[in-house]
Amino acid sequence: MRVGVLGAGAVGGTLAALLAAQGNDVTVTLRGDAAETVREHGIRVSGAFGELSASVRVADRLTEPQDLVLVTTKAMDAVAAISGSAGAAGSGTLIVVQNGLEAIPSALAVLPDARILGGLALFAASLLSPGEVRVTASGALYVGPADAADPAVAVLAAALPTTAVRDFRGLQWTKLVVNQVNALPAITGLSVQEVVADRGLRRLLTRSIQETVRTGRASGVRFGTMSGLSDPLLRLVGAAPPLLAEALPRLMARRMGSVPNPGSTLQSIRRGRLTEVDYLNGAVLAAAQAAGRTAPVNEALTGLVHEVERTGQFLLPAEVVRRIPA
Repeated sequence: MRVGVLGAGAVGGTLAALLAAQGNDVTVTLRGDAAETVREHGIRVSGAFGELSASVRVADRLTEPQDLVLVTTKAMDAVAAISGSAGAAGSGTLIVVQNGLEAIPSALAVLPDARILGGLALFAASLLSPGEVRVTASGALYVGPADAADPAVAVLAAALPTTAVRDFRGLQWTKLVVNQVNALPAITGLSVQEVVADRGLRRLLTRSIQETVRTGRASGVRFGTMSGLSDPLLRLVGAAPPLLAEALPRLMARRMGSVPNPGSTLQSIRRGRLTEVDYLNGAVLAAAQAAGRTAPVNEALTGLVHEVERTGQFLLPAEVVRRIPA
């Protein structure tokens, strides 16, 4: 199958290499020195999915029709990436592998007649250098709305664990809960495991998770099932006393294993790039406002991530706790 991957960062690079290893004709979009490096050396993946090196085509945009296109850029870059490769991207199935809630609507605004699905990556990966990715925790790729017989799902399932889902929006909200682990590492420079180990930060993370669950419920969402999380469990977490609810971030950290997981938002900070925080914690705030509610913890976390983006200075845990409203 001819597969295009828009953006070959941590997630895109992993998917491109796994798909190429299955014999698919894979083209990734990259520019500058990164493009030359991948063109010459291919993509190397290590860690939880094993060790592999794959040769891929490299271009600054897709120009030839593709059977499948994966959009794996950061959320704020997706529309520009799709627009730049619109002719090729709209020729087959387009899957936007993106955090937040706007993956499918944003793509449809560019390609209203295309077949567009959403994707959520549950594996954790870090881009060590252009074309070099380490997968720090295994996990499935979720695609929807679709079923397992879909050809696009089938080609992905041959490369890595892939689950087709019908209620994709419910699953997006569950991933939004999972992605609450991203903001505090970006603010402090600590790994997710270190954040959860810190008593004050763990309590803040628990509050942001509970706020997200309550916002989802107020928005009429039924949370999708993934990684041991489900609608009944998340409703229970949302209603539980904070000390009991702390069991969830503890469990999430344990499942990440012992390799420090920086989270995608901290990875962006370290590379000097803008983060997706407006599509993560900011999405919770926007949904709360739409439902006539407030989300003070997510609002504060969004502001602090932007502060670190501007200043390049991480905050000490005690300072973060002091600045988040009680």
